[in-house]
Amino acid sequence: MGFRMGIVGLPNVGKSTLFNALTRTAAAQAANFPFCTIEPNVGEVAVPDPRLDRLAAIAGSKQIIPTRITFVDIAGLVKGASKGEGLGNQFLANIREVDAIAHVLRCFEDGDVTHVEGRVDPLADAEVIETELMIADMESIERRLAGLQRKLKGGDKEAVTQERLLKTALAALESGQPARSVAVAEEDAKAWKMLQLLTAKPVLYVCNVAEDEAASGNDRTASVAGMALAQGAGHVVISARIEEEISQLDPEEAQMFLSEMGLDEAGLDRLIRAGYDLLGLQTYFTVGPKEARAWTIRKGTLAPQAAGEIHGDFEKGFIRAETIAYDDYVSGNGEAGAREAGKLRVEGKTYEVKDGDVLHFLFNT
Repeated sequence: MGFRMGIVGLPNVGKSTLFNALTRTAAAQAANFPFCTIEPNVGEVAVPDPRLDRLAAIAGSKQIIPTRITFVDIAGLVKGASKGEGLGNQFLANIREVDAIAHVLRCFEDGDVTHVEGRVDPLADAEVIETELMIADMESIERRLAGLQRKLKGGDKEAVTQERLLKTALAALESGQPARSVAVAEEDAKAWKMLQLLTAKPVLYVCNVAEDEAASGNDRTASVAGMALAQGAGHVVISARIEEEISQLDPEEAQMFLSEMGLDEAGLDRLIRAGYDLLGLQTYFTVGPKEARAWTIRKGTLAPQAAGEIHGDFEKGFIRAETIAYDDYVSGNGEAGAREAGKLRVEGKTYEVKDGDVLHFLFNT
């Protein structure tokens, strides 16, 4: 399924630097990644997963196809965006289309880079953006409640549900809390998602630090971590400058550079992993001599729905899934070895796919 993450931030926090690094990474992957497409404000990047390379090596796969994440550079956010300031209306439209928000916060000092508010305070920056989104949501809810009146008078059940959920969200917003703070019942989850409230989007705070603080962070990143914990949000520490530099290096040079900076992996890798955790995503694999491929699904997905990620016919005609856990596939040196060791399982329609499963689906056409 992949997912779309919108990158937001006030001017001069490093958002554009980070996005430019991401799009250069996407461009560098283009030769080996046929699904990579780049537009002026969209970069699609392969999700790094060493397990996929290992599986491909064992199976002798001719092609490796990773799953992918789409980053959307959402421009135009300034104070007053909810009122149409800057590119406010465009900003609000773009943000409704993403699965999660990566909110870039400036956590570095640099006298040459002026902050739009004249100070470096990531918590205050987060509040500015959150406030704009909350105002936009409240105005949207009030318009929609007014528009529901005719349907409500006619006893429309869907309108009744919408009104209840909109009023619940409005109450939270009026008390100063984003819509994502609302505990939504399972039976309301689909209708809640259809409301497309901006502040219902999961948030990942991206602390942009100076190069020499990328490994350890600083007092500002610690304060952001506390805020994220209190909100149930995610956070990651990244130096956009480092990401920009390594995006122009080959893999071996990039790894040497990261080691010199005291880092085990690129910030992009940590950003993607944090995004997966935030959205409750996981990966399963299909492996053969033709290709080894990764597929993204939500945790808790049942086998027929996982098969549907490959093709709708796989889900409709699902019979069973031949399943090997990643570790068992590796220790058996492939499917044959895993089968001989009794590690290949046959799972039915109620099987909940696990992260790292190697699957082969059988279905009726």
